[in-house]
Amino acid sequence: MNKYRSHYGGKLSKKELEKTVKIAGWVENIRDHGGVIFLDIRDYYGNVQIVSNDNSIFDGITKESSVNVTGMVRLRDKDDINPKIPTGEIEILVSEIEVLAKAPNMLPFEVITSKKSNEETRLKYRYLDLRNQQVKKNVVFRGQVIKFIRELMEKEDFLEIQTPILTASSPEGARDFIIPARRHHGLFYCLPQAPQQFKQLLMVAGFDKYFQIAPCFRDEDARSDRIYGEFYQLDLEMAFAEEEDVLKVGEKVFYEVFKKFSDKKVDKLPFPRISYQEAMQKYGTDKPDLRNPLEIIDLTEVFSETEFKPFRKISVQGIAVSNIADKPNSWFNELVAYANHIGMPGIGYFKVNEDMSFAGPIDKFLNETEKKDLIKVANLKANDVLFFIADRKDALKLSGMIRMELGRKLNLIDEDRFAFCIVNDFPMFEWDEETEKYDFTHNPFGMPKKGLDGLDNPETVLAYQYDFVCNGLELASGGVRNHDLDIMQKVFAVVGYSEEELKTRFGGLYEAFKYGPPPHAGMAPGIDRIIMLLLDENNIRETIAFPMNANGQDLMMKAPSKVTEQQLREAHIKIREQG
Repeated sequence: MNKYRSHYGGKLSKKELEKTVKIAGWVENIRDHGGVIFLDIRDYYGNVQIVSNDNSIFDGITKESSVNVTGMVRLRDKDDINPKIPTGEIEILVSEIEVLAKAPNMLPFEVITSKKSNEETRLKYRYLDLRNQQVKKNVVFRGQVIKFIRELMEKEDFLEIQTPILTASSPEGARDFIIPARRHHGLFYCLPQAPQQFKQLLMVAGFDKYFQIAPCFRDEDARSDRIYGEFYQLDLEMAFAEEEDVLKVGEKVFYEVFKKFSDKKVDKLPFPRISYQEAMQKYGTDKPDLRNPLEIIDLTEVFSETEFKPFRKISVQGIAVSNIADKPNSWFNELVAYANHIGMPGIGYFKVNEDMSFAGPIDKFLNETEKKDLIKVANLKANDVLFFIADRKDALKLSGMIRMELGRKLNLIDEDRFAFCIVNDFPMFEWDEETEKYDFTHNPFGMPKKGLDGLDNPETVLAYQYDFVCNGLELASGGVRNHDLDIMQKVFAVVGYSEEELKTRFGGLYEAFKYGPPPHAGMAPGIDRIIMLLLDENNIRETIAFPMNANGQDLMMKAPSKVTEQQLREAHIKIREQG
């Protein structure tokens, strides 16, 4: 018999009434009710109240000490019943309590309210923070979701395969984490930004459907929806597959997971497909939040001959909003302040009167033809307001931000809904003004839609690449892979890679593609962001057991840290002085 416990305190019920039990756990709370002392003992499954006929038995016990308790289960007094917890009708009358390890009197924070504490302190003492039932619940929830995903993939005949963590550097959009090779002077391993090349090599090797819950490593700055350093994705790939084959698998995974683990409404299948160009024009982003019904209207043509200088020979976008002309001036001033905050000099708008005349700051600058065209193009009605966003480069991006701010201010966003869409037909290349050359817009391993045709005009090339988006967050990226060496050489030549460089940087894949690679396609849903949405958390670090802070530090383990001179010598590294 286990010397520490015969029962779990958090699982006790009236079935154990009058039985002597032994439980183990931590002291969550100590309460003195008029001379009677109660302790709440917490274990993995919950907590239970204990009491004794002799208060001295609890002398010297501190919160968060681990203890061993022996006693009899009995009903609580009617006035003491707590319906909020499963063990709220019972308590243990203690006959013996043993302190297994005593905690100090002063704790870094109160565990039961740790989520209200400073995040840096929480992360430094994460093992204490994880004792908080709500924080622990997120980690348990994460494990349940991953288990469900694994079962779902196995039912779809996907085979789980692990790919290497130590690998070669691969330019996939972020900085690599590099590791010196002790046995190979001057050479380095890298942590994989994703298992991209390995999963493609598995397709070449003859595996039909692969998946894994894959760790990925990128030296990217953290955000509220992005972890620094390490994140996890459901990585999957399919041989002899087209875009629609992968999209159907992705739809099933997202729909089943979100229906299983949330009570919110989930959009029915199939999810709407939106081209990149349409997403940018209608929503000002390739990650549209479809819970917001507002759309952006291109008004550039209306003002092609305008005398209003701020709108002349520039991209002009509009957002029409119904029935808000009666909003007070303070409401519009708040929107102008937001526009200033995101870098706009202001935001133009006018209100539509009952007689369809206009009122507002820019009405006097518009001629009658422009006004009539605006009524038609924006489908304006009485009491509507039309907002204008004009900019040479970023009109659509700024319009997207104004669209979401309007959605928030007008309470148009349904917080009880998961609105999915699939954004596809991404441009293969984009021009980088800093380097003055083309770069990949999405993924360097994607297949251009017309193969070799059109690659001489990079700006027009679309790729078989797609993103799954939910509530304005990118949850997955994927694509049909380039498996043709001739096309691969030409695609990489567009961004400045010679054939020799291609062989050097992607040697394993390049060589493998000489041996009959199958057409293949895949995607990679982000586990952390999925959990974040399901838990309705605003900070992605709340979904992970031991996250680093926003600055890329593990305050608990004190990483990054210095290493010894001996370790540096073995790795052939010399630290240069800064300055």
